[in-house]
Amino acid sequence: MTVHQSSEFLQLTRPGDVTPCLRQELIDCWEAVANAGGAVLATEFPPLPVSTRDVTPVLDGLVHALHPRHGRLLVAAVGGSLAGWLVLRREPHPLGSHCGTVNHVQTHPRFRGRGIGVALMHRVRDVARDEMGLERLSLSARGGVGLEEFYRRLGWVEVGRWPGALRIAPGDDRDEILMSLAL
Repeated sequence: MTVHQSSEFLQLTRPGDVTPCLRQELIDCWEAVANAGGAVLATEFPPLPVSTRDVTPVLDGLVHALHPRHGRLLVAAVGGSLAGWLVLRREPHPLGSHCGTVNHVQTHPRFRGRGIGVALMHRVRDVARDEMGLERLSLSARGGVGLEEFYRRLGWVEVGRWPGALRIAPGDDRDEILMSLAL
């Protein structure tokens, strides 16, 4: 699995870096991924399906929090189209400021199977360590969809699990898997 040769990876560190066109592509991607069953549901989202109206305020909150020291948006584009993205945040409390959290890792359904997610995860490791000076990353993943194996192959270690913490639908409770990566 290799990333398409015309792939481009961007790092956005300020709200003004996100153009109106990119903002719309991020919204469209999140809506498509969530409605295709992707494990990227924000706590602010209603039950599926989600719409642009549901995704927009959540995305705008993420963009508003961008800051070179505290929060970054990593974007992958293929042939000029958004292929995937994720958010990296430094832990805000001084006791944890050497650590960061990776959230909202997603690949647009049109680009799945091309290595976009793997490439984004390698890039976020480099950005966190080399540019933000972080020493450890964490993320949580939805159980039951194979994500823990995806992250394990990239060097992440499961450090905990909250059984049944995520209610996807009535009768469909999933574990929340807590993972960590030493940088």
